[in-house]
Amino acid sequence: MSGRLPLDLLNSKIVSFKIEELDVYFPYSYIYPEQYNYMVRLKQALDAGKGSCVLEMPSGTGKTVTLLSFITSYKLAHPEMGKFVYCTRTVPEIEKALEEARRVIAYRNQEYGPSAPKVLCIGLTSRRNLCVHPTVSEEKDPKVTDSKCRNLTASWVRDMAKDDPRVDLCDYFEGFTSKGKDALLEGIYTISDLRDFGRKNGWCPYFVARHSVDFADIIVFSYSYIIDPKISDLVTKEFSNNCIVVFDEAHNIDNACIDALSVNITRSTLEASTRNLNKLKNHIKEVREKDAGRLKREYDNLVEGLARSHLHNCTRAEELRADPVLPNDVAQEVVPGNIRKAEHFLGLMQRVVEYIKTRIRVSQAVSEFPISFLNGVYQATTIEPRMLTFCSGRLASLLYTLELPDIDQYVPLGIVADFATLVSTYSKGGFIIIIDPFENNYWTGEQDATLQFSCLDASLALRPVLEKFRNVVITSGTISPLDMYSKILNIKPVITDRFPMTLSRKSVCPMVVTKGNDQLAMSSAFDVRRDPAVVRNFGNLVVDLSACVPDGIVCFFPSYGYMEDIVSMWNDMDILNTILVNKLLFVETPDPVETAVALDSYRKACNSGRGAVLFSVARGKVSEGIDFDHQYGRAVILFGIPYVNTQSKILRARLEYLRDNYQIREGEFLTFDAMRTAAQCVGRVIRGKTDYGLMIFADKRYSRADKFKKLPVWIADALPQTNLNLSTELAVGVAKQFLKEMAQPYTREDQLGKSLWTLEDILAFQNRLKEKDK
Repeated sequence: MSGRLPLDLLNSKIVSFKIEELDVYFPYSYIYPEQYNYMVRLKQALDAGKGSCVLEMPSGTGKTVTLLSFITSYKLAHPEMGKFVYCTRTVPEIEKALEEARRVIAYRNQEYGPSAPKVLCIGLTSRRNLCVHPTVSEEKDPKVTDSKCRNLTASWVRDMAKDDPRVDLCDYFEGFTSKGKDALLEGIYTISDLRDFGRKNGWCPYFVARHSVDFADIIVFSYSYIIDPKISDLVTKEFSNNCIVVFDEAHNIDNACIDALSVNITRSTLEASTRNLNKLKNHIKEVREKDAGRLKREYDNLVEGLARSHLHNCTRAEELRADPVLPNDVAQEVVPGNIRKAEHFLGLMQRVVEYIKTRIRVSQAVSEFPISFLNGVYQATTIEPRMLTFCSGRLASLLYTLELPDIDQYVPLGIVADFATLVSTYSKGGFIIIIDPFENNYWTGEQDATLQFSCLDASLALRPVLEKFRNVVITSGTISPLDMYSKILNIKPVITDRFPMTLSRKSVCPMVVTKGNDQLAMSSAFDVRRDPAVVRNFGNLVVDLSACVPDGIVCFFPSYGYMEDIVSMWNDMDILNTILVNKLLFVETPDPVETAVALDSYRKACNSGRGAVLFSVARGKVSEGIDFDHQYGRAVILFGIPYVNTQSKILRARLEYLRDNYQIREGEFLTFDAMRTAAQCVGRVIRGKTDYGLMIFADKRYSRADKFKKLPVWIADALPQTNLNLSTELAVGVAKQFLKEMAQPYTREDQLGKSLWTLEDILAFQNRLKEKDK
């Protein structure tokens, strides 16, 4: 877990303590002051009743265990509280959170003894991550995994198997169906635990998890299970209103909200949709000849107003995605008569697909609001917006009725149906359509025309969560400035706070390098970013630091394109060979497999003592989900300011929307977005108080107050004025002095009472507060 306490603290005598009247079960012998203060503010937020809070806690200070220990303790004292729903971004983060939950609950059970309350804590992720079927689990594409699973578990497949033993079924699903549905699990189940449990008992881990979520006390999963309506309607719809929802690592939560209500359609998507429609027409013809009653039953359901009856009738093995719109926006009226019949509905979809094909045949990018697009659809096809509202649900109903195998092949048509439903539902505002004939494909270099339906308002997807659940906690190690999140999410938190990092030694050393030894300014600004002198100074900075910094150095560039250009120029200047004298070199690429190999090799080089430099990209996999603790990251260098591509038409539209609706200036948002990305990059290097590292901002623009003041307080506090305008030579001198200090012996006794509290320190602190209040 990020911020996990040192291993030598795990075996000491464990303590618990009180915050006001609340007993807090904390599974370590010592606590960081910021952990205690975080709990105090968290308690104030929960005591305030329904509402949200936004809290920033320094990286590497045990935020996850703090949340888990406090909220489980709070739930214990308030049995009326509902589930504790912990949302994070990646599967490794889910696993780490579940491991911490195991430690917290184990300690609590130890304290309670035989009377300890029973707890079920479970992680939920996709079939792809949970499947143990010998062949299906080998699939790499999640959509293919879902489809093959459905081929083995759908009710009609199981009915066929009763008459024909040659029909393949999933033994694990059959085991779960016969015995697992009545099982009441207890304890903590990580993703790997679920797979092991499934193999041992012959039960499908995915369906065990889905079944257990309904009565689990603590649930850990990714944002999409609660934000994305296509998934949340299937998983979290029945959760009670008094749940506590935590969004951890929430510095990019606005982007997750926007993505949940956005759709991209390419020319290849449309061509595949046409093929899908032709296949479906043939399937319908076959079904009419062999089992016309099936289509008649669907038609009757639609006549009776059961537009989404397939969602209620189907088993979890058969379910398709829910409607792509938010719960309160789902069409409730009867499906229009002219799309109840399957052939008529496919005819409508055919017209929609053909219309979009004509729209993407443009010579230059265009943007328009949904209402304008709908008017164009009506004028060209006479299709009314109301009919489009039902496309997604009507397609799901048809696919369910036809009992089709290999459902993944119909994903392209599903994308078009989702778009039709979204564009007709959200025609009033907060959305934009961009049609770009020159969208580049990174892998092939080819240009593919694209229609992008993009949400501009992050608050729309988050609003149902805030309205439904009692408490929503938004937290991260890099969520500054706090007031900006309140604006872009359109929330009024009951508590907002950010906590400094208490250190008994200066283990974080940020610095701004503004110029090379030739005194030429360093910058990634567009007008100088490929200037050979600037590029050479960037390279010399890496060369000089690689000669004095031990173990691993991670370098971040604003984009893949810029990294490729710089590395190519460094190669021509022979800078790469000079770096290789000191350390090995590895590069992150857009390919996740290549990146995983590079990361593994990078770690091996650091472990062997050879040392390594990793070239990475801001907003890439490395910057968001990989920790470089201890020897894996003694320095991080951020070349330039990671602004997003300001030529993006989607971004331009969002900036205009933020300006008009939330009074956020363009420059203010761009700087905020760049600095939160910068903080996330440099934060990778500190993963605990016994860790240490250099944070090097290599661009003269970081020395401006409007930039460095937007850094998290725990980074800004460690950045003295003397480190705001350094040359390469001075930066290397600061680095050498810092590393020399860090090489000195550092014991637990050095931390006690300062950056590490015992129970006595907590009590003394509480007494000081009482005296102060008097």
